Amino acid sequence: MKDTYSTIDVQNIDGVATITINNPPVNVLDVKLMNDIQHFLTDIRNDDKTKVIVFQSANPELFIAHVDMKLIDEPHVLDELAKNVPEGLNPFQAFAEMIRHQPQVTIVKLQGFARGGGAEFVAAVDMSFAAIDGSGLAQCEALMGIIPGGGATQYLSQRMTRGRALEVVLGADLIDAKTAEKYGWINRALPNHELDAFVQRLACNIATLPDGIIAAAKNAIPAEDLTNGFVRESNEWARLFIQPVAEKLIREGLDNGAQTIYGERNLEQLLRDQL
Repeated sequence: MKDTYSTIDVQNIDGVATITINNPPVNVLDVKLMNDIQHFLTDIRNDDKTKVIVFQSANPELFIAHVDMKLIDEPHVLDELAKNVPEGLNPFQAFAEMIRHQPQVTIVKLQGFARGGGAEFVAAVDMSFAAIDGSGLAQCEALMGIIPGGGATQYLSQRMTRGRALEVVLGADLIDAKTAEKYGWINRALPNHELDAFVQRLACNIATLPDGIIAAAKNAIPAEDLTNGFVRESNEWARLFIQPVAEKLIREGLDNGAQTIYGERNLEQLLRDQL
């Protein structure tokens, strides 16, 4: 297993690997972070001693901000990621699908905001639990002239009604933890002071189950085959991404404070003011 990573910290105790995302200033989902997580998941995939993976953030305000908007000027940096992408998927979908099909149980402990690719990350894991105060999820891509392109249209359609999925994608608002729980985006919204202990207890309980139980449960409750939906999503995302309006809105967003701590605190309004 790789000993050091530049954007995540790894702690593995009694079958539970805790991954702390630490990619300052706002935990943007850039190539470095995607590479680190993919390398970790590959390294740990066949480790029978690791039963559960818990993802958390070192930043109490932001879990994963969203995909790096600066990629609009550096699309070539995705070339390496794209080399091993399965047919029918784009690199962002392949990243989420790697998480969704990990043999270990994957859990997100959400404190702070997760938008765009960060929200797709939350939807890709097996289970997610959020702090009631200060946590939220958003698919705000519509405010950048595009739609989600990393799996959200398909994951949300599995987790909630079509109407609610369209509300999330087209409304492009930040959804609080209690509403996200009601919609099925996350498992539970918990009081902040209870979140750590709840997730720790659940992860440890799962890790102590007899060998074979996790694999049997995952086989009996399989992840849905979303192949055709991913193709539709990627085609529509790519069609919109090359339009001048998308480039304009993304560049203006960066100029106006996106990917800064200040701008990310109210990103939806920052982006909406540009329309």
